[in-house]
Amino acid sequence: MAKFQEKIKAQQLRREGWSINTIVKKLNVSKGSVSSWCQEITLTKKQKEILKRNAIEAGHNGRMIGANMNRKKKLEKIKFYEKSGVEVIKKMSKRDLFMTGLGLYWGEGVKSDKSSLAFVNSDQEAILFMYKWFNVVFGIKKEEFMPRIFINEMHKPRINKVLKFWSNLLELPIEQFGNPVLLKMKQKKVYENYENYYGVLSLKVRKSSELKYKILGLLKATKELNNVDVA
Repeated sequence: MAKFQEKIKAQQLRREGWSINTIVKKLNVSKGSVSSWCQEITLTKKQKEILKRNAIEAGHNGRMIGANMNRKKKLEKIKFYEKSGVEVIKKMSKRDLFMTGLGLYWGEGVKSDKSSLAFVNSDQEAILFMYKWFNVVFGIKKEEFMPRIFINEMHKPRINKVLKFWSNLLELPIEQFGNPVLLKMKQKKVYENYENYYGVLSLKVRKSSELKYKILGLLKATKELNNVDVA
């Protein structure tokens, strides 16, 4: 495009409400040239409104592009660390399993010496992990578990479905579960996940006083690590 044609086109775009920077990009010419060609153009009120609208739209598009790029980078990082996490965790030793389970029990296990030994959670993966922990680390057999479900009474119509869910997850017969505890707490709204909510499970071990004292002793020793140097 000849120079005079570029000038005419630049002036035309300016009158249409395009910014100097946008015209520079569209015509692939210097900013100095576009500024010089358009300096005598006085924009009408309508043209100024179009210029402002175009600037807002360009800014919005820029932000959307930036947001999409950041989202892509985030997903790539998540995928990378999920993959590297698998590589690290799949090498877990029995001691690693022992310490991880002890940490989970510290957070969500029943710790009163007057209560039964139990791990309590609604997270199905956490329940499965601790089920394996009790079995592998302490040799607890399937028949020694007595799980119990705690769930709002609004779920009473689907309690059989809830029981079946946990029974299938742990591969334990429903008869081995304690009677479900229906909590009388008034719900202000019905949540969208109503049909997919299965309450809180107390993973209790029968006749476990000895094991409970052992775990409480291990937790006490772990807490005291705050006062010693860790190798």
